[in-house]
Amino acid sequence: MMFELRKHYITLGILALMTISCLEKEADKRPNIVLITVDDLGWTDLGCFGSSYYETPNIDKLSRGGVTFTNAYAAAAVCSPTRAAIQTGRHPARIGITNVIVPRFQGGIVVDGKNPTGYRTAKEGVKCPKNLLFLEKDEITIAEMLKPLGYSTAHIGKWHLGEDNWYPTNQGYDVNIGGCDFGQPPSYFDPYKNKKLNGIPTLKPRKEGEYLMDREADEAVRFIETNKDAPFFLNWSPYAVHTPIQAKDSLIRKYEGKPVTNQTKPNYAAMVQSLDEAIGQLVACLDRNNLSENTLIIFTSDNGGLLGPTHNAPLRLGKGYEYEGGIRIPQIFYWPGQLEEGKVVDEPVISMDIYPTIAAVSGAELHNKEIDGANLWPSVAGNKPMEKRSLMWHFPHFRLSKVKPYSIVRDGDWKFIKRYRQETEYELYNLSDDLSEAHDLATEMPEKVNELERKLMDMLDHTNAKLPVQINID
Repeated sequence: MMFELRKHYITLGILALMTISCLEKEADKRPNIVLITVDDLGWTDLGCFGSSYYETPNIDKLSRGGVTFTNAYAAAAVCSPTRAAIQTGRHPARIGITNVIVPRFQGGIVVDGKNPTGYRTAKEGVKCPKNLLFLEKDEITIAEMLKPLGYSTAHIGKWHLGEDNWYPTNQGYDVNIGGCDFGQPPSYFDPYKNKKLNGIPTLKPRKEGEYLMDREADEAVRFIETNKDAPFFLNWSPYAVHTPIQAKDSLIRKYEGKPVTNQTKPNYAAMVQSLDEAIGQLVACLDRNNLSENTLIIFTSDNGGLLGPTHNAPLRLGKGYEYEGGIRIPQIFYWPGQLEEGKVVDEPVISMDIYPTIAAVSGAELHNKEIDGANLWPSVAGNKPMEKRSLMWHFPHFRLSKVKPYSIVRDGDWKFIKRYRQETEYELYNLSDDLSEAHDLATEMPEKVNELERKLMDMLDHTNAKLPVQINID
């Protein structure tokens, strides 16, 4: 009896070891994933997207060797909502982060660990819902989705989804280098200080004068080389090319002597080049460690380019605005040996799609929360046509002096904008022949306006969006 029992336990032990071994082998097969979300990079800020002023050979190489999306969109025209959408696969309106999260040093103070509720005081006949101050912990981030599969996870760069209690390490990431509640760095040069802020709380100074993109690239390389023997997920969110517009003097001088187009700013061009060089260092690290053929790189931006530092022509306006210059972004998928080189995808895609696509690539299970993104992998890696769908944006806030609360739907080639003021305003464009949104067709096509408004309102209702409240001020 004792012998049989011992034999039974030995058998169970062998089976357990075999199971662990199989799981480890399965984990070894899982691809590494690097997600690069650049801050404020415009649709035409890369050579592969048409710029002849900015020089981006390393990113252009990703485009030539991978899949380029010509109709990629950020989930919002400003950063925090898009970052929340990327991390969760859920629409900003569903999450409740529809505007830039205000950091503590600018007055964004969390009270009793709770997010704000209700509405702000009316402005111009409209009461706007309060924006959240952090990404709630019951939202499941990409890191939290991948951790059960054995992934090592790191966040490097900008976070801007809440203060200390909601930093990346409290949202599933093993490592956090530079992520805090700041929307931009105090300075791009070590020790990263300015007159108001004494550096970046989660990035210790190490070499006075070191440029931030060089530091981020070095940290990314270090994480990869430390974790190269098991699957890893690197969420790299460069602070560049957000303000303050600061660059290396040597690169600024280079662009000062270069013929300009509609893009004219040497300082910004130098920042773009430093970003490109940093990404080149990451790709070289993958090649050097024989990781490239098992690593998916996703390159994207959190909103359109900021007017002033850059120019988004032929798109209208830029960051913060409801027009294409505010929401259309560059996006590239790169995976040597797995994706067709030089493939172009013209169908509209949006930030929320990244989450379910990573789930499909990694084999992760989607949770029971409602996901608003679509899995792009069958179309990106194969030839399956993307399902036709409408895309929606919701910004129920005032921004600066010109942007009023709005919602948008893109349906095929049609783009419909609804503004919430004392008297509702509409705009309608056909993007197939009016990419610059110069010809408003709303008054000429009232039936199309009514059709798209109904579709928009259904989508807003589906995501439980908080709508601005229009009040009578007569």
